[in-house]
Amino acid sequence: MIRIVEADEAIDLLKKREAGEDGDLAGRVAGIIGAVRSGGDAALCRICGELDGCLLAPDRIRVSGEEIRQAREKVDSDFLRALGRAADNIRAYHQKQVVNSWIDCAREGVVLGQLVRPLRRVGIYVPGGKASYPSSVLMNAIPAAVAGVEEIAMATPPGRDGEVDPHTLAAAAEAGVTEIYRIGGAQAIAALAYGTETVRPVDKITGPGNRYVTMAKRLVFGAVDIDMLAGPSEVLVVADSSANPAYVAADLLSQAEHDEMAAVMLVTPDRELARQVGIELERQLKSLERSEIAAAALSGYGAIIITGSVEEAVELANRIAPEHLELMVRDPFSWLGRVKAAGAVFLGHYSPEPVGDYLAGPNHVLPTGGTARFFSPLGVDQFIRRTSLVYYSRDALHREAPDIVRLASVERLGAHARSVEIRMSRNLPEGGRAGFDKGDEVSSGPFDIIQKSPAGTDGDPGRGGPRPDSLSGLPAFPDRGRVVNADKLPGFGRTEGGGKRR
Repeated sequence: MIRIVEADEAIDLLKKREAGEDGDLAGRVAGIIGAVRSGGDAALCRICGELDGCLLAPDRIRVSGEEIRQAREKVDSDFLRALGRAADNIRAYHQKQVVNSWIDCAREGVVLGQLVRPLRRVGIYVPGGKASYPSSVLMNAIPAAVAGVEEIAMATPPGRDGEVDPHTLAAAAEAGVTEIYRIGGAQAIAALAYGTETVRPVDKITGPGNRYVTMAKRLVFGAVDIDMLAGPSEVLVVADSSANPAYVAADLLSQAEHDEMAAVMLVTPDRELARQVGIELERQLKSLERSEIAAAALSGYGAIIITGSVEEAVELANRIAPEHLELMVRDPFSWLGRVKAAGAVFLGHYSPEPVGDYLAGPNHVLPTGGTARFFSPLGVDQFIRRTSLVYYSRDALHREAPDIVRLASVERLGAHARSVEIRMSRNLPEGGRAGFDKGDEVSSGPFDIIQKSPAGTDGDPGRGGPRPDSLSGLPAFPDRGRVVNADKLPGFGRTEGGGKRR
């Protein structure tokens, strides 16, 4: 059922999984996207009927507010309690990821900085149809709401009766989703990216899906941003003799039941543990509702690798860069510093991967297929954009002009050099305007105050400098030369995120 293989064979197994994509898939998905772009709602409804078996009229594409309200009444109170607790944990974790605009006044006459602003409108995709994934709703929508995104549009496929699972709708209300569409597959990605008469286009699309959804995200990237191209799930367990084989087997099966192409691996220096895990897998598999799916994953992409040491096991994990890495070893924190690439790390014998899927707080939308080498989990950063700020006084430009001109000249960009030189010249062309050469300097507003304050005088007028907090109604600022939080300034603050229950 699950094989003991060499390290290189395990890596080849994963490469084979990634290479198993249907060569005709891109063409079929491109056709769906083109049809939705040109045909709008009518094409969207037709394709949903053909592919999902759901007969949908344009006026039924959007889920009504009344349906969302009724959904909360249909689900039981214990589910709502668990959902609320999960949402609170996810929200608290992601609020720690929030970054602020900042201003740096370290160089005299120069103000540099960065504006941090949320995306205006995003789309989240949540798988549905035969299953319900309220946890995916929370993991995609809450970071967006915390970032301050104003409009969060959710697309999720309905059942054949045209209804969206009430658990999914309840989660959307909990997470701050602003609109919901009962559409799925590549056609939903096309509608979110390009818009239809009912669905307005978004700036970014996030969320997991089948291979049609993933290919559609790949093809619309550029028209919109996407989070990542996530593939089938995977877990790699590094274990030593302290691990309980029943725990290890249960964690491998928790990923194997996702998909026939899920990859599950145990890497251990303990041959006896490997043998016992194999026995436990066969025993536990018999009681699983999704045993056929899990068995297919174990035989197709399951592996046990025997290493010479835990150190060698961790190094192999770094080569594979798994979506989920479990360190089921003695003193797991002592090995954490050696982990170089993983979507999420679960430490110890009582931190199984499902706690991350549902309740812990970190995001469960993670890079797969080795892309944890360069991708990160979904988070607040994926829902913001950064804008650079540059201000120079005339004196500052005069001071640094020679170096700017020199660098521009080396690149043979004469107009670049001239745009600096002309500001330094007092011999302007006939009819030219002296502008600020006469000393009528542009005010840099509150940052003039920071730059004129001698070091150490902010908040202490007795030491010879003005109090920044006494001028222009500004809050107190650090000394010149330090970076300040620009979000405290009037006009600089970002729009506060929602992330609250609705």
